[in-house]
Amino acid sequence: MKNTALTDIHIKTGAKMVPFAGYNMPVQYAGINAEHETVRKAVGVFDVSHMGEFILKGDNALDLIQRVTSNDASKLYDGKVQYSCLPNEDGGIVDDLLVYRIDEKTYMLVVNASNIDKDWNWISKFNTAGVDMKNISDRTSLLAIQGPKAAEALQSLTDVDLVSMEYYTFKKGTFAGVDNVVISATGYTGAGGFEIYFENQYASQIWEAIFNAGEPFGIKPIGLGARDTLRLEMGFCLYGNDIDDTTSPLEAGLGWVTKFNKDFTNAEALQQQKQAGVSKKLVGFEMIDRGIPRHDYPIVDAEGNNIGKVTSGTQSHSLQKAIGLGYVKTEFAKEGTEIYISIRDNKVKAKIVKPPFYKA
Repeated sequence: MKNTALTDIHIKTGAKMVPFAGYNMPVQYAGINAEHETVRKAVGVFDVSHMGEFILKGDNALDLIQRVTSNDASKLYDGKVQYSCLPNEDGGIVDDLLVYRIDEKTYMLVVNASNIDKDWNWISKFNTAGVDMKNISDRTSLLAIQGPKAAEALQSLTDVDLVSMEYYTFKKGTFAGVDNVVISATGYTGAGGFEIYFENQYASQIWEAIFNAGEPFGIKPIGLGARDTLRLEMGFCLYGNDIDDTTSPLEAGLGWVTKFNKDFTNAEALQQQKQAGVSKKLVGFEMIDRGIPRHDYPIVDAEGNNIGKVTSGTQSHSLQKAIGLGYVKTEFAKEGTEIYISIRDNKVKAKIVKPPFYKA
């Protein structure tokens, strides 16, 4: 199992550590509910250094990205970030990712930890025009500082004007005395905030500086448990749960990042699927009756016929109700439709709702 540059600090801080995507990661410190609330109301720090980062550079870097991703990266400008996915050749998704345009010939791709090698091999397969590719994952640390007080808590550490940064943009600058830090107005919580990328050697220095600067704002370390409940309240997909090699971006509601004004992997088949319509859809639902939906629980109709399955589910701390995502047959996907989650062979009533579940 791999460690991040901050693993020892997490252990000393009292984190409960678990294996995740091949890494030894903190799942919680004070408890998932308390950490969830910290991010929604104040500011929290996640070590997400397990994520993967690739640099693509050269005259043909954009062309390669256009061919392997579903979104239109030609719309990017320097300092802009784009959410996208890597379609496979069978209608599914290799991974979802972020594309950062550093300049017109240089891009950074941020991929899921469990897919680093898979994605690297997949993109390399299409690199037929000599794009310079570097996998900088093992030398890069990534912290997500999330919550409504994130900008205030961090501003003393950088000359970059954090409040004025637009969502899904980034800047390179000095942060906590370290040069060449990427400060990105992105995140996976729906609570606002920033993600910062820097070399491993500065990890403890930056971690300490963030907690010193954030102390007046109630800053706390946050584990992967709360990261999952926060993202689910927003209806954000988790690779391996809600999307995978067998789910198409159109079924997953990712038509908005699937642009047919360019040629990309499996574009023709996906366009045919769009025209024909999908047979199942990823939907959000909230429980009406008492019960917590879990990954892979069957979704059934009033007669008990199987119509789909749960992909993610939890008891929402912010909403005080159980919520989930799952695939259902398209005829059951309309907002307001009553469905049932099969929990230990009991039919537990739920209804289809449109994410995000949590609205700030």
